[in-house]
Amino acid sequence: MHALPDGEAEISLVVRLPWEDVARLGQEAGRLASQMQRPVTLDEAVSHRLRSARSAAHAKPGGEQPAAAMPPSVSASVSSLPSRPPAEQARQAIERINGSA
Repeated sequence: MHALPDGEAEISLVVRLPWEDVARLGQEAGRLASQMQRPVTLDEAVSHRLRSARSAAHAKPGGEQPAAAMPPSVSASVSSLPSRPPAEQARQAIERINGSA
């Protein structure tokens, strides 16, 4: 962990994600890039998603905390997908990220 000049902190870690989650983060990065009119990395998309979840948690009455970093709508839609071989998952996730699916 290290401090950033803007007063925030940065933590580096490794997280294993299913390809569907990576594809959804790619879609989030694309949406943010369109909104911000500049390229957005997956790291930025994750940070935005975590900040959004944190803001939503602070707005809830009773101080409820989110159960996971991804909003329930994302994790629910991912878990309901049928199982496919890893190579097929990777190919489809990359196509979704690249916008060719």
